[in-house]
Amino acid sequence: DRGSTFGIPLLHPWANRLSSLAYTVLGREVVLDSARSPLHLDPNGLPIHGVLAASPHWELDSRSASEGGAAIGARLDYGAHDELLAAFPFPHVVEVEAELAGHTLSVATTLRPTEDTPVPVAFGWHPYLCLPGLAREDWWVEMPVRTRAVLDERGIPSGREAAADVAPGPLGDRSYDDLFTSLAEPPRFVLEGQGRRIEVEFGAGYPLAQVYTPAGAQFICFEPMTAPTNALGTGEGLRTVAPGSAFRAEFRV
Repeated sequence: DRGSTFGIPLLHPWANRLSSLAYTVLGREVVLDSARSPLHLDPNGLPIHGVLAASPHWELDSRSASEGGAAIGARLDYGAHDELLAAFPFPHVVEVEAELAGHTLSVATTLRPTEDTPVPVAFGWHPYLCLPGLAREDWWVEMPVRTRAVLDERGIPSGREAAADVAPGPLGDRSYDDLFTSLAEPPRFVLEGQGRRIEVEFGAGYPLAQVYTPAGAQFICFEPMTAPTNALGTGEGLRTVAPGSAFRAEFRV
């Protein structure tokens, strides 16, 4: 009802923030308007995490179950909805395939243009992870990161980068809302403690990570991202998928 994010929400057509309520990409100027599109704004009034949170437009494509596993496929015809196109005027279909096999959940996301125009690729996912019954400061985290974006006070990349070397260890009193621009191999983030271990492994299509855990929060998010924060506004690191082609990205939990 409120369009809140929880679980593992999809952030589309942009992950994280845009620097303003207007952007220009591929020669198209877009002015965002909450009266026309289901926008979500951060405390600074910046549009955040796209327009698909709690979207009612998904259609079930397939589902199956077997001993020790299950799978589901869903699609959303983005170009069929005016309120979505008002925020991102690039008609396409989004397809999501999720498969649970044993202890591993795999999520694949595919974008397919539906008209004769390229589609910018700037989506991501936002897994919320926690370890019940264990104090946050005792959570063991591993973050395979090499560089981070230097952000301004609004969380928007400044265009500069800095080295990042986060040693494995307890989370302690650390907090993060950081964009990591270069990842080590394998790109596998870890949350561990009290006999539990959760790994988020980035596959093809996800070269960047946002790590989010505010001070005192009882969760941490290792977010696979296809493009940097505000890529629609700057074009930096922004890829496109051509008509007749498809873009596919995968991660595993």
